[in-house]
Amino acid sequence: MSNDTTESRKLDHLRIVLEEDVAAKGVTSGWGRYRFRHCALPELDLREIDTRLTFLGHRLKAPLLISSMTGGAAEAERINLLLAEAAEALGIAMGVGSQRAALRNPGVARTYAVRKVAPTAMLLANLGAVQLNYGYGVDECRRAVEMIEANALILHLNPLQEAVQPEGDTNFKGLLPKIEAVCRQVGVPVVVKEVGNGISAEVARRLVEAGVAAIDVAGAGGTSWSEVERFRHTQARGRITAAVFAGWGIPTTQAIQEVRAALPQSPLVGSGGVRTGLDVAKAIALGADLVGSAAPHLFRAAEDRGMQALTDGLLGLQEELRITMFLVGAPNLDALRRTPLEYA
Repeated sequence: MSNDTTESRKLDHLRIVLEEDVAAKGVTSGWGRYRFRHCALPELDLREIDTRLTFLGHRLKAPLLISSMTGGAAEAERINLLLAEAAEALGIAMGVGSQRAALRNPGVARTYAVRKVAPTAMLLANLGAVQLNYGYGVDECRRAVEMIEANALILHLNPLQEAVQPEGDTNFKGLLPKIEAVCRQVGVPVVVKEVGNGISAEVARRLVEAGVAAIDVAGAGGTSWSEVERFRHTQARGRITAAVFAGWGIPTTQAIQEVRAALPQSPLVGSGGVRTGLDVAKAIALGADLVGSAAPHLFRAAEDRGMQALTDGLLGLQEELRITMFLVGAPNLDALRRTPLEYA
């Protein structure tokens, strides 16, 4: 595949997510199924609520991750710089989009290189795990990490997206030992995430046993990458097939609970359809340590007033989280993790 094809696909993805309805259909993340019990006497000062945490050795001011979105195109460079600047200002984590385009064509590496505006932020590099079956290895993973001076590496799993993508890479055979080799040799913690269809307890357990440092369940209910690929198909058959899977996956709330029950000590990221600080609080109460979201920040970053809109949105998430903690009497994240949720 040519570099141009890889880069044009990145532009397609960015345009489609911004312009089309690519939300999952027929499945929800599950946030509406749960509610907190209101505490009318929290015995707390809202101003003293503490949302700080340490994740994979990195100190964060809030349990928020700007999830991997984009890179490999000029517009993506502007968006990534805004996202990284916001992550730095607010003391939260950020992942870049898949860096495969930059490994194929070093000329687009600058679209991912955001460390200059985020000198202390937790940054996560990103490659598709399936590329380990298509010529990539530990060296390419190291190059991705070095490219953005990353604190950790995300290997993403996206079998559905690859299966319905016109030019998808669909050989997922024998990946686990290759992931294990990367974990042993890459030199930074490895996070494995889905892209919106969820990770089950069984898969998470195998990954952690192979040396993966953290799991991002990236459950169903947010953006559907089968829907994104549906808009890229030029043939009716491909569009019909992709549409069948718009509701495929493990809902985010279910995936968080399953993986936390199976792996009580493992660092866990909850993402997939997170839209409010109340969703963030529910994810933590269900077992997540860090909570990721992508699409809302992408929309804000793409606006004319990108930085202001982006910062306002992220500050809103933090304020909603703090108010939720106040209303359940949780002074810090450890207390929030012990706060029971009720079925709505």
